[in-house]
Amino acid sequence: MVPMTSYYDYVLGLVPVTLVGITAVLGAVGVAYLTAVSAGAGAAALVVGHALFVNSPVPTPVEEVPTQSATDHGPVNAD
Repeated sequence: MVPMTSYYDYVLGLVPVTLVGITAVLGAVGVAYLTAVSAGAGAAALVVGHALFVNSPVPTPVEEVPTQSATDHGPVNAD
């Protein structure tokens, strides 16, 4: 079975990785915890912003199915 991953699946995985990863790297370097978390959250927000506004999702066209109105019952079988 072939996995069906798309751009938005990667974005959903990248958001927590970005938040935790940047926070951990900056914390290890010696940046204050509040600043490290803020930088990580800002980078995660940029990832989400890119997914929403730069590479926005577009709806796939749906085939129109012909429908009958309430008064149109089709052919009547008189048997």
